[in-house]
Amino acid sequence: MTMETTTKLDSLFRLSGPSQTDIDSFHNNGYIAYPDVFTDDGREGLIEEITQRFEPTRQYIETLNNGEEQQRSYFIRPWNDRGDYSDRLIDDPFITAVIHATIGDAYHFCHSALNIAPRGIGPLGYHQDHHHWKHENPINLAERDNYYIQILYYPNGFTRGDRNLKVISGSHKVAPTKEATPERMLAGDFDAEAGRKLEEKRLELPPGSMVYIDARIFHAVEAKPIDSPQPYRIFNIDIFKEAGPPHRYTQEIPAEWIECASPERKKLLIRDAYTEGCWS
Repeated sequence: MTMETTTKLDSLFRLSGPSQTDIDSFHNNGYIAYPDVFTDDGREGLIEEITQRFEPTRQYIETLNNGEEQQRSYFIRPWNDRGDYSDRLIDDPFITAVIHATIGDAYHFCHSALNIAPRGIGPLGYHQDHHHWKHENPINLAERDNYYIQILYYPNGFTRGDRNLKVISGSHKVAPTKEATPERMLAGDFDAEAGRKLEEKRLELPPGSMVYIDARIFHAVEAKPIDSPQPYRIFNIDIFKEAGPPHRYTQEIPAEWIECASPERKKLLIRDAYTEGCWS
């Protein structure tokens, strides 16, 4: 895959923007995989920030290092207590370029999350995260075809069969009906509607990788074996939505974020947050 490289000092990534192949992959397959796309400083700085400087995850990882078994992974949503590296991800020049090239410039920051998955954690089954597809209010129906973008970051990577991401490539092209299950898609029942063969892709990515997905695509995560050579997999995610009404998890933006934001960043952050009853 031909990629456009960058030497910009203000970016955490090795690239300045997506190639045409990347853009075609997003529209045809529903995702773009970017292996080893972080700069060395970006990857190492983000790992240090998550594992050593964010106290909740530092303490969680300390229990793992002490040999204590964890029945659950660490998960926080929204992830507001971000340091310099994770904060820069929101409007890094490369991230901005990818979003503009795939969905245009009318979008907002929706929310973020952080996850640490230890050995022995089970799988996460196939699902879609476009919340307007799951509700039938007029506002949901009006927003159903708008983009909901998930940017998945894997600072320490994953191998196939070890808490790896997998997707049904092209499944974003199938209408969201109750009949359109992952099982039937993989059986070929919806190939004609998608205009292609729908196939499972089990990914494997080195440290410092990123996956950019249309949240309409079916995606899943495999289990992390108890004997995995990797003690834990780090995963953080930023989500963006087309400008418009809030999604299910569109977060309240902390006041200090707005106070410190540039005029361009304020365009991403100043929007309505989700509240109970806002769709009805």
